[in-house]
Amino acid sequence: MMTSAEIRQKFFDFFHEKGHEIVSSAPIVVKNDPTLMFTNAGMNQFKDYFLGNKKAKHLRVVDTQKCLRVSGKHNDLEEVGVDTYHHTMFEMLGNWSFGDYFKKEAIAWSWELLTKVYNISEDKLYVTVFGGDDKEKLPKDDEAITEWKKWIAPGKILEFGKKDNFWEMGDTGPCGPCTEIHVDCRSDEERKKQNGRELINKDHPQVIEIWNNVFIQFNRLKDGSLEPLPAKHVDTGMGLERLVRVLQNKNSNYDTDIFTGTINEVEKITKKEYEAGDGKKDIAFRVIADQVHNMFCILQFLLQVFDVL
Repeated sequence: MMTSAEIRQKFFDFFHEKGHEIVSSAPIVVKNDPTLMFTNAGMNQFKDYFLGNKKAKHLRVVDTQKCLRVSGKHNDLEEVGVDTYHHTMFEMLGNWSFGDYFKKEAIAWSWELLTKVYNISEDKLYVTVFGGDDKEKLPKDDEAITEWKKWIAPGKILEFGKKDNFWEMGDTGPCGPCTEIHVDCRSDEERKKQNGRELINKDHPQVIEIWNNVFIQFNRLKDGSLEPLPAKHVDTGMGLERLVRVLQNKNSNYDTDIFTGTINEVEKITKKEYEAGDGKKDIAFRVIADQVHNMFCILQFLLQVFDVL
């Protein structure tokens, strides 16, 4: 079984072989951008590249970004500890194209990495695409659908509206339609009883989104309108914690090697047992593990900044 560190490295290696430069995670606290308080997505540090305000040094990059979602448009705080797959701070793996490749390559490489490198069973995978929005006069993403049909059965391609498949970092800024990849982690017996497509985007704890491929094509203006960007870009994000859970065959992010060490120590200190349930005690265990993990990540980042590591 691969460790979380090995899983992260395989992501880097895969995209580096595809011509991507490995770059560093940006700081959690956003500077010089009044539209954001915290980094809530991997694309924040690349915003000026998308808008055409700056020219990217590398047209293809790959990174892992520490993201904090506790305010604004993306706020997961109330879900932390209550469910098994949201976190205050999480690590987002991403590959990026700044006016270089687009939907064809992004989709093909997503499928290749998940099924050939990570060896996730194709039978457990589903994808969603943007089904269009009449109010905004945005068409269905037929291009993404066409590309997905090269890799997955049409019956496993689901169309959703703006809420689920049009990604925006905030009320203004770069945005575009997206395609998400979902994994059905239920047992074989459960999957035979009910088709996984019926559980996509239904908050089922075992049928979860792991990767979002965003196709940055527009800029959302202050008046709410959309203007086309000078170039088209790829912005992807895959939660490391969720990916590790899938690859380590666990029922919860908290059962992976990212969190189990902390939970074991909390058990020793409190002399109570974590039972992975829905009660207040187990929720408290998960909240503590989540917060300790946050502090460790921040400390690690600070040590790297000051060249201690």
